[in-house]
Amino acid sequence: MRKSTKLALAFVALAGAVGTTAYAENNASAKMREGMVLRLNKAMKDQDGTITFDQFSDAMNARLKKMVADNGGKLTVAQLADALEKARFERMAKRIIARYDTKGDGTLTTADITGREKKVFAMLDRNNDGKIEKSELPKGGHRKWGGGNDSMQ
Repeated sequence: MRKSTKLALAFVALAGAVGTTAYAENNASAKMREGMVLRLNKAMKDQDGTITFDQFSDAMNARLKKMVADNGGKLTVAQLADALEKARFERMAKRIIARYDTKGDGTLTTADITGREKKVFAMLDRNNDGKIEKSELPKGGHRKWGGGNDSMQ
């Protein structure tokens, strides 16, 4: 198969992948493209730099095809949305646990949260007086730290 044909197939698959998630944010689409490229690179590495259509298909949509098969050969919008939402929230939960989990045991405790808060507070309390003053907040801090106004919550 010619290189131009391979590229055309890759772009068709990319367009299909992006089209099926048109409702997603641009960031999600960019992550999908990155994931697609990673899957294709891995498949090609495993196959000495080339892949067949079947290998391409397996690399691209194995999880989606499994979901269709697990749901009797058809997947509704609601079923797909539920699966995507669950996967998104699981990724978010893993990031939060990784950020706070001080023992590395994959769980989140009140002590983990308090420990993280103490670290962030210490970073913000630049003069080490036990208080955070407005002047110690990062520039634009009210936007970065979740507040919508100048008052500290």
